Amino acid sequence: MTAAVLTVPQVAERLRISAWKVYDLIRSRELASFKVGRCRRISEAAVHDYVSRRTEQEAA
Repeated sequence: MTAAVLTVPQVAERLRISAWKVYDLIRSRELASFKVGRCRRISEAAVHDYVSRRTEQEAA
């Protein structure tokens, strides 16, 4: 099973937020990411986990 990997602009588009906000989430460790060379990548699973956590926090 291959996990899809997204770029920062792709994550920003999916979440309807700015790329700067995505970088803020990465810096604050709210959104897991990794680097390939100089490029930052985020797995679809990490995006899903972030959205799930935020949804649970808002529901509480």
